[in-house]
Amino acid sequence: MENHAVVVANQVLIIFAMIFIIGAVFGKLAGYIKVPDIVLYVAAGVLLGPSGLNLIAIAIDSPVNQLVLTLGASILLFHGGLGVSFSVLKNVWLTLLLAATLSVLIMVAIVGFTVHMVLGIGLMYAFLLAAIIAPTDPATLVPIFLSVKIKERLAQTVLSESAFNDATGAITTFTILGVIATGELSIAGSLIKFLIMAGGGILVGLFYGLAAGFLVTDKSTDIFSEYAQVIMLPVIIASYMTAEHFGASGFMAVFIAGLVFGNLDEFGWTMREESHDGIHSFIHIASLLLRIAIFMLLGSHVDFALLLEYLLPGLAVVAVFMFIARPIAVLCCTLPDRKAKWERNEILFMFWTRETGVIPAALVGMLSGSGIENIEVISSVVFLAILATITIQATTTKWLAKRLNLLVVEDLKLV
Repeated sequence: MENHAVVVANQVLIIFAMIFIIGAVFGKLAGYIKVPDIVLYVAAGVLLGPSGLNLIAIAIDSPVNQLVLTLGASILLFHGGLGVSFSVLKNVWLTLLLAATLSVLIMVAIVGFTVHMVLGIGLMYAFLLAAIIAPTDPATLVPIFLSVKIKERLAQTVLSESAFNDATGAITTFTILGVIATGELSIAGSLIKFLIMAGGGILVGLFYGLAAGFLVTDKSTDIFSEYAQVIMLPVIIASYMTAEHFGASGFMAVFIAGLVFGNLDEFGWTMREESHDGIHSFIHIASLLLRIAIFMLLGSHVDFALLLEYLLPGLAVVAVFMFIARPIAVLCCTLPDRKAKWERNEILFMFWTRETGVIPAALVGMLSGSGIENIEVISSVVFLAILATITIQATTTKWLAKRLNLLVVEDLKLV
């Protein structure tokens, strides 16, 4: 009799072979019809998942799914950090600080009260749902900005916001879970936890970014320069795992590691051209493979029976989320920042660009096995938010950027 573990492993291998083959086909199709590839990956996941042909059946709370989400989001975050410049961040630091803190709390308040009124669930559960979808999602935004060339300052601000506000969203989510479980709320405890998660993530990312840079640059006489791309994956994994081990934000650590590594020239460190090209080639390929896997698995987890049950009230919540809560949050973050001198068209773009994706799906996966009340309502609205922002906002990002005159010159030639 064949070993059960071998059977399961073979099934997983077949599923991922199918995911990558179909992902390549749908990615090519996305290029022909000029939509972000993640949109078609989600559609392919829906088609092949339990709600469709039932060819992809990896449970949302399974170790395989959690591995893909965690590793994929980490690599995409590292990739995003590589493309962010210190010089840009210096001029928008106040906007980012407010976006990582105040913006999330505003979203939680507005969306939470809406959920409570529209869906009729308890206020704390409504705030829990709102906290899960409040942060912008870096794993969704990175591939969009790789294909749509927005003006540098704006693209890097939105991308950095999505990395920095993960810590706030996670802290808010688990703080509300604690209140639900104990009935007690500690403001001081929540602030301390935020400082540990955010500050710890920054310190861990700084360490690993510098350590990786030291190993592959002239700082150590290029000791591992020929293995530069090999070192990157352990650095990404170690950044995430170290931060999580000490109670900090793993996603923050990975982003900061990429940010530091991408700005080594600011420290006066130089890298061989072949090492630089090899690293970027590896990260690009890894990001593409995991982007396909992440979004096809997300699509396969959509439960249409549950979506239909809560469709109308869920759409009302998502509408408030997209058209009211996000614009108010953006205004509260950009208007006080006089140094950044945000223009009207840039602010309008930020109103619309706040896709939801991997991180909320991962949080729902964690909650699915916890036996928490109202998990079906929470799951349904979270997936509605994911589907709405990916299919509506992601597909219109380039069109909106063009209308607002925010595309870089090179991209305008292709439009």
